[in-house]
Amino acid sequence: MKLRLLALVLPAGLLAALGGSAANARMSADTLLSQGKPVIASSIEDDTLTAGKAVDGSTSTRWASAEGSDPQWIRVDLGQPAAVGRVKLNWEAAYAKVYRIEVSDDGTTFSTVKTVADGNGATDDLTGLQGHGRYVRVVGTQRGTSYGYSLWELQVYGTTDSSGDTQAPTVPAGLKSTGTTATSVALSWTASTDNIGVSGYDVLRGGTVVATTAGTTYNDTGLTANTAYQYSVRARDLAGNVSAASQPITVTTPTGGTGGFVLAAAGDIADRCTASDPDCIHPKTAQLVQAMNPTAVITMGDNQYDDAHLSDFQNYYAKTWGKFKSITHPIPGNHETYDDTPYKGYHDYFGAIATPQGKNYYSWNQGNWHFVALDSNDFVQEEGLREPAQLTWLKQDLANNTKGCIAAYYHHPRFSSGDHGDNPDADSLWQTLVSAKTDLVLNGHDHHYERFVPQNADGDKDANGPVQIIGGMGGAPLYPVHAAHPATAKIISDFGVLKLSMTDNTFATQLIGLDGKVLDSSPTYSCH
Repeated sequence: MKLRLLALVLPAGLLAALGGSAANARMSADTLLSQGKPVIASSIEDDTLTAGKAVDGSTSTRWASAEGSDPQWIRVDLGQPAAVGRVKLNWEAAYAKVYRIEVSDDGTTFSTVKTVADGNGATDDLTGLQGHGRYVRVVGTQRGTSYGYSLWELQVYGTTDSSGDTQAPTVPAGLKSTGTTATSVALSWTASTDNIGVSGYDVLRGGTVVATTAGTTYNDTGLTANTAYQYSVRARDLAGNVSAASQPITVTTPTGGTGGFVLAAAGDIADRCTASDPDCIHPKTAQLVQAMNPTAVITMGDNQYDDAHLSDFQNYYAKTWGKFKSITHPIPGNHETYDDTPYKGYHDYFGAIATPQGKNYYSWNQGNWHFVALDSNDFVQEEGLREPAQLTWLKQDLANNTKGCIAAYYHHPRFSSGDHGDNPDADSLWQTLVSAKTDLVLNGHDHHYERFVPQNADGDKDANGPVQIIGGMGGAPLYPVHAAHPATAKIISDFGVLKLSMTDNTFATQLIGLDGKVLDSSPTYSCH
């Protein structure tokens, strides 16, 4: 979509919508809440017109949806609940004729606070709204042009619930250890209460904060066997008030479980942008990898967007995640086939690292772990009636394995609550891995994070099956998520990197967000 120069006028009812002196007083009292906050959209026209451009405070950058399709939406997360009194929309030429403003407490269930049926572009300043929630969504249902929807700026004004709050949350109670290994301690506690709302918890080890988590559980990994550790927890609220620390507990790790190491993993990584763009994510996720100091890096496909030419790898991926090339074990996604010759840019950039055994699929070992890197593109294309050569190789590779723990990774997930949904074409891979008692399966393709409890061949909860994790949040624009699977343990629409903590007989996973905080923490699983 090129910049469109259409003749636009202000909406006829705009001045009336301002609502007189009472509205003016409210406008002056309300605070801009949306600028720089996390934002997602139903679609983008291309990777230069991302949703974040609508809340960056600049009227020279914009979000644009896919062209020629209704409905479309853009949603901003205010970070905490707020009374929403005003929404200001600065439309580009591709405007909404009919749209609505919605608010939500959880980002899933929305209520409408304003409907506009006669929009004609330019700037819509909607005041006197009576909304309350954490998430604000603009839903366009009828386009004003043949293009899509495009906003220079989306501004949400209001008053956060925490404004003026000075009361700290209650002290967390009931801190206990729910499990230990030689290198990890799993903790849980009772939720604190607060007059406005608890935003998270600091976990302290030996009096020093080692993590901040939104939930009431945490798995502390990378510890030393046969060592005593003291833990306490304190609560934070939305205004930044912090409780006193809980009563400490002391936990001693058992002996055994040697061979510990840490891996970093993500898929769907390098958009065509650089660190000079504040909305560019892959430089930020690369910093998370650096902080983990991993033994190895796993990528779950779509390493480079949008067409994976060598020049794109060199201009974008190489400048961020490319720093870890020597320790990276990549696999391709569907975008690696988007080249004049499929896979050429991928092969030229990674070289023998991508094909250590002469194919796009291979295996490697670390400690007591056997890792299988697969090319799921083979399974989403018509193969006829014969068994794909890769599946034959996989069965033989697993039969030859002598390691005690198995992890596999490939791009297209068998099960997903994301935009692409389940991939029945990947069922033969999943069935084979389940039969081999694989412990962990990592995927990308859908641009969100989703951790499942162990599942069997049919996707039902089963402690004897693999833990599947979708980690497609490495940098490419996020996709919307739908209703979670029955076996979904956690689903998050946010960017980050997976931290995998492995020993000779266990593994535990964490999702580390862009701010370095732990967004999700799995239990410690023992290998089958």
